[in-house]
Amino acid sequence: MALLQPRLNLRVSQKQILTPGLVQMVSVLALNKLELKDMITAEMVENPVLEELESSIPLLDDIARKEEERERAVQPTEAPVVESAPESESGDSFDQIDMDSFFQEYLDPGYRSRQEWESIEKPSFENFLSRPSTLTDHLTWQLHAMHLRPAVAEAGEVIIGNLEEDGYLTASDDELLGITPPAASVVKEEVKEEVSEPDAIIPDGDGAFAEESIELAASAEPVSEEVAPAKPFLINDAPAANGHNGDRPGTLHFAPPSFNRHDLHEALELVRSFDPVGCASRDLRECLLAQLKYHQQLEMEKNGEEGELYPVLKDCIAIISDHLKALQNKQHKEIARAVDRPLEAVMAATEYIKTLDPKPGLRYNITETRLIEPDVAFVKDGDQYLVIMNDEDLPQLRLNSSYKRLLHREAAEKDVRNYVKERYKSAIQLIKNIEQRKQTILKVCQVIIARQRDFLDQGIDQLKPMMIKEVAEEIGVHPSTVSRAVANKYAHTAQGVFELRYFFSESVNGPEGGGTSLLILKRRVKKLIEDEDPSRPLTDEQITRILQSQGIQVTRRTVAKYREDMKIPSTHQRRVKK
Repeated sequence: MALLQPRLNLRVSQKQILTPGLVQMVSVLALNKLELKDMITAEMVENPVLEELESSIPLLDDIARKEEERERAVQPTEAPVVESAPESESGDSFDQIDMDSFFQEYLDPGYRSRQEWESIEKPSFENFLSRPSTLTDHLTWQLHAMHLRPAVAEAGEVIIGNLEEDGYLTASDDELLGITPPAASVVKEEVKEEVSEPDAIIPDGDGAFAEESIELAASAEPVSEEVAPAKPFLINDAPAANGHNGDRPGTLHFAPPSFNRHDLHEALELVRSFDPVGCASRDLRECLLAQLKYHQQLEMEKNGEEGELYPVLKDCIAIISDHLKALQNKQHKEIARAVDRPLEAVMAATEYIKTLDPKPGLRYNITETRLIEPDVAFVKDGDQYLVIMNDEDLPQLRLNSSYKRLLHREAAEKDVRNYVKERYKSAIQLIKNIEQRKQTILKVCQVIIARQRDFLDQGIDQLKPMMIKEVAEEIGVHPSTVSRAVANKYAHTAQGVFELRYFFSESVNGPEGGGTSLLILKRRVKKLIEDEDPSRPLTDEQITRILQSQGIQVTRRTVAKYREDMKIPSTHQRRVKK
C-alpha cells in the first residue's frame, strides 16, 4: 500500500501566455473612438512620461529653451566670460533640477491655507443639476403625499421597490411578505434584497398579449390574522462569534414585517391607482383593465352613462376580461358573438384598446440615447473610395524627454530609475498599440470597400455576403482580430452611418442564391409580407415559392425562422377578417 507523502517533481512544458503588452493590444483594438479617448486620458494621468502633443500648448523643451535664451539676453554683454568653465555646466536647464528630491517629495501636499481648503471642499456643481425623475421616484412621491397608516405605507414602499422597469410587479404576495424564500442563487447574488424572481406572468418584450391572467389579489382571511414569522432575507457572512452558538456564514435570518396580507392588498390597490395608471400589475390583462376602469371612472364623472365613450369602455372591459386571447388572434367575429355586440362595436373597442399603454412604467424609465461617433469615414475621391480615420479629437501622445535624460544620470536613485524605466516602456507600448490598432482598422476597412463597392454606390439592396474569416485570411490575421477591429465601431458612408459588423453576413445556400446576403433575404421576406393582402396573407410555403422563383433556394423552415427573428406574426395572426 502506497503511503501519502510529499514529493518534488520537475516537469518541462510549453504554455501560451499573453504578455501584458499583448493583453493591452487586444483591449485597445476592441475600443471605439470614445472609449479609446477615455483610456488615453486615464493613462496620461497615471503615467507621467506621456504628454499630449498639441500645437496650441508649448512643449516643455520649448519652454526651457526660451527661458534659457531670455536669461542670456538679460545678462550684460560686457560681463566677463569664464572660459575655464567645463562644458557640462552649460548644458540643459533640466540637468540642474534635483530630480531625486522631486520624486521623494512630490506626493507631499504641504501646508494649505484656509481658503484653499474651502475651495476644495465646496460641493460639486453636478449636485445642483437636474436629473429626470424615475418611476420609483414618481410613485414614491405620490405615496408620501398621502396620509396612510404606517403598515400600508411600508407595504407600498416594498411594492414600489420591487417593480420592473416597465412597471409590472413580478413578485408574488408571499415573496413580498417574506413567507416564500428566494432561490439560493438569487440570495447569494443580491444580498439584503427583499424579493426574488417569481413565476408570475409578464408581457413579452414586443408588447404581445399574454395568454393567461392573474386575478387581483383578494384576501378572505380576517384582518387580525398574524403573518407567520418570516421576513426580508439577510445573509450573515461574518464568522461565528463563538464556537457553538454562533451562526455560520451564509445563514438566512428572517424578521417579521410590520404589515400583513390585508395591508399589502390595500397598498397594492393604492399603487395601481397612481400615475401612471396600470403600474404594479401582474400581467397585461390587469394592466389594461386598470387603465380602462380609470377611464370609465373619468367618463362617469364627466358625462355619466349617457356619454358617447361609456359604451365603448364597457365593451373594452368585457373583451379584455374574457377574450384577450381571441383579440390577439384578431377573431373579431367570434368576440362579437361571445359578447353579444355588433361587429362595428367590437372594432371600435379594438381601436380604443390600441390607444392604451401596455408598459406604463417606460414613460419614466426612459433609456438615454446612445451617442454614436463614427470611427472611420468612406469618402469617394474620383472613382476610388478612401478610408479616413476620425482621430481629430484623440490626444496625440509624445514622450517627455526629461524623464529619458533622468535614466542616464548617475545621481538618481536606483528606485527612481527603475520607476522611470518601467513607465517609459509602458508609454512606448501604448503608443505602438494605438498605431497598430489604426493600421488594423484601415486594412479591414479597405477590404470592406473592395468587397462592398456596389453597396456604397447603389444602396443596401446590393449588400453582398462577407464572412469575418474571409477578411482575416485576406489581410493575414486571426479572425478574432478582425472581430475585435469591427466591434462597436461605425463607419460614415454615402448611404448613412452603419456599424462595421453590418457589412458581414452569411450567404444563402443554393446554386443561384449563393451570392445573396442573409440580410437581403430577410428584407425580401419582410417586403413580401408588407405588400400582401391582409384578408389573404401569404403563408410560409407561398413565400418560399416566390423566393425560389427569384433564384433564391430556401426552404419553408428557413423562411419561418427568419420571420420569427423579425417578430412577424404567423399567417393566422396576420389575417384580418372582413
